[in-house]
Amino acid sequence: MKLCIVTHNVIKGDGQGRVNYEVVTEAIRRGHHITLVATQVDPELQQSNYVNWVVIPVDGWPTELLRNLIFAWRSAHWLRQNYSGFDVVKVNGAITWGKSDVNAAHFVHGSWLKFSSQQVQPKSIWAVPNIHNILYNFYQWFYTALNARWEKVAFRQTQVVVAVSNKIAKDLLEIGVPPESIQVILNGVDLQEFSPGVANRQKWGLPEGVTLALFAGDIRIPRKNLDTVLHALVKVPDLHLAVAGITEGSPYPQLAASLGLNDRVHFLGLRRDLPEVMRAADFFVFPSRYEPFGLVVIEAMATGKPVITASSTGAADLVTKEAGIVLQDSDDAEALAVALLSLASNQQLRLEMGQAARTIAERHSWDKMAQTYADLLEELRKS
Repeated sequence: MKLCIVTHNVIKGDGQGRVNYEVVTEAIRRGHHITLVATQVDPELQQSNYVNWVVIPVDGWPTELLRNLIFAWRSAHWLRQNYSGFDVVKVNGAITWGKSDVNAAHFVHGSWLKFSSQQVQPKSIWAVPNIHNILYNFYQWFYTALNARWEKVAFRQTQVVVAVSNKIAKDLLEIGVPPESIQVILNGVDLQEFSPGVANRQKWGLPEGVTLALFAGDIRIPRKNLDTVLHALVKVPDLHLAVAGITEGSPYPQLAASLGLNDRVHFLGLRRDLPEVMRAADFFVFPSRYEPFGLVVIEAMATGKPVITASSTGAADLVTKEAGIVLQDSDDAEALAVALLSLASNQQLRLEMGQAARTIAERHSWDKMAQTYADLLEELRKS
């Protein structure tokens, strides 16, 4: 089979990039030839005789919007000239203006635009607005609005839209994608990289002898919902919290200080060693207000950690009552405090939930995800 994949990145250290990396690896294993229309490709794949890389350079353009526009235009131009030479063409969302056979939806901008317009911004978090914040927020809205429009076109000109979670499948239905075009293929996890074990907390200056929860995500935006976690933490006085995420430009260190949590909240900054940090924690908390999937959830489960999340997170479908706690309202600080207390006060419960979480994660390896994708691509080739 001659397969073409159009995507920004085909690398391990990126959500969509990792999905595409695994799909390409499985396609190579099956003897298929792949053309990657991309900006970045993993060096290992570049060495394969089965891979041809068509480089779409976007360096030098000042904003993500402009880089995406350049990529969309250049890749569409290339596809118009070469589309007929492939058995199957796979793309991601509105990444290109060219048509495709499979479109993997990792995010539905139309649903996020609707959600964010209805969402009441949390109080006492963001500083008094200045011109920079106003311009940045307008840019984010404009970027999302454009993508919401482009993705509708992209989803109309493909045969199959792959949703990375049942939540994304519902979002696709809401923006008018026909149900018969949607197939759900959940993201996977690296079961070797994220595996149970122990870690020395002193490496990150974390306290020993206390119960420690972990939060990981972009803490420069309210969507990940660290503010509700901090407010809930006030009600669980013996629990400590480690926070992995870029602190520059984040309001949450100041919020933690204002709540009197400086001694119990430990900001670690951006971490490249997240698997080890997860092993140092007792459980994981991630009640994101809107999350298409949430790789960190299944990564924590693979590490053998109980998870507290919210139904607004796509990966919440994986969290059974034996493996963690799923909140129905991500902003319910009282319910979150009860959940935190139940895990913080019961070591045996954490142990049992962690074992159940690992068992669930083992059913969702990257290999199994890639095999499902490859089966779909081969089926489309036959038709």
